[in-house]
Amino acid sequence: MRKPVIIAGPCSAESEQQIFETAKALKNAGVEVLRAGIWKPRTRPNCFEGVGSEGLSWMQRVQRELGMKISTEVANVKHVYEALKAGMDMLWIGARTTANPFAMQEIADALKGTDIPVLVKNPVNPDVELWIGALERLNMAGLKKMGVIHRGFSTYGKTKYRNVPQWQLPIEIKRRFPEMLMICDPSHISGKREYIQEISQQAMDLGFDGLIVESHICPEIALSDAAQQVTPMALSEILDKLVIRDIDSENVEYKENIDELRARIDVLDNDLLELLASRMRVSDEIGKYKKQNNITILQPGRWDTILGKVFEKGNQKGLDNEFLEKIFKAIHQASIDRQTKIMNE
Repeated sequence: MRKPVIIAGPCSAESEQQIFETAKALKNAGVEVLRAGIWKPRTRPNCFEGVGSEGLSWMQRVQRELGMKISTEVANVKHVYEALKAGMDMLWIGARTTANPFAMQEIADALKGTDIPVLVKNPVNPDVELWIGALERLNMAGLKKMGVIHRGFSTYGKTKYRNVPQWQLPIEIKRRFPEMLMICDPSHISGKREYIQEISQQAMDLGFDGLIVESHICPEIALSDAAQQVTPMALSEILDKLVIRDIDSENVEYKENIDELRARIDVLDNDLLELLASRMRVSDEIGKYKKQNNITILQPGRWDTILGKVFEKGNQKGLDNEFLEKIFKAIHQASIDRQTKIMNE
């Protein structure tokens, strides 16, 4: 059975005692890599922005006395130089930095010639190419030990989680780079400690290689992100409850059954493609007819009617409204795009 990589520690290094006591408890829970923010980029000024370089010596003590590996976030060249000088075992790059190609290039240049492992968080916005671009800059600088951290994506409006997971994006990264180390950050996705278990389990079920979790010896008094941090004991309970599944099985009966089911899926997928092609052909005919009669492409009342019927029939078949809306919005947009092209020919 595969063993997930577990990286854990406080959002921010706040004091030597806080770091050391948290690290001791985490080591007892089986954690091998301590994480802590030394420099904290915050959305608003006048917030706690980290203790700065002073905290590096606190982490060195953990490395020296407890034998744990230590890691921190770097956001600029100065951070890189100081972290390397302090003997960090691993670095990660935050979501805001990943979204900035200028900053990424400077960090890549500063890391040239090193072989330190570097994990890259997804950018704040759901942009796979921007995420890959950050990895490519590091790779071009000669770094080989790279991985990604999925921490969810910012969204406007109220959602259950702090950052929406949009699992299809890290899945796309894994599709393109099957050997890439994939770590989930359930703390930043959830925003609340009560959701960390379910996010962690979902990541394991999707084949992620590990977790990076915020853990504080006393989360209630944490100077940053208090609501999403868990105690080392709570983290130990979360890890104990995780069901770790195998990526594949050599069981003959399983392979025969799964191959049969996948074959059925392939047939259904082919049918879906034929239906979509037929639907688009009808949309083209509608576009031509609208053009001939000088009618606008979009008729909101018609879209509302379609969606209402889809929800009604979909519910009868046990299909979720959110899923149906995503599918039919994509189909509707494709129809609009095709009709727009026809109008402009």
